[in-house]
Amino acid sequence: MTKGKRIVLIVIIAIAILIAIFVIAVNYIGNQMKVVDNLVINDVDLSSISDGIYYGKYESILVKAEVEVEVKDNRIINVKILKHSHGKGEAAEVIVDDIVDEQKINIDTISGATTSSKVILKAVENALMD
Repeated sequence: MTKGKRIVLIVIIAIAILIAIFVIAVNYIGNQMKVVDNLVINDVDLSSISDGIYYGKYESILVKAEVEVEVKDNRIINVKILKHSHGKGEAAEVIVDDIVDEQKINIDTISGATTSSKVILKAVENALMD
């Protein structure tokens, strides 16, 4: 085999390896997104939550949230987002106001920011369930 043919073969093999890595990465990210899409957000019985400040977090491959939830007199009086790695999901951050207004966690997500909404809601649930 000539030197030129060897170089072409090496380039072809390198391209095939890169394509395989890309396909694996896309499948992995797709599977992680399905996990978030299927995420169940459970309501919390606020009557069983003592006054205090609670911390929770939830992480997916692309979106992460860490929250602080303040409870007083069996009511959620404040939800603060401490960290939110979100890509284009910043619009979901208003969901904390909906949590306080509705006094529950299992609420409608923010259109266009569904993944971030679910991650924030799960972080709030985790804060109050621990």
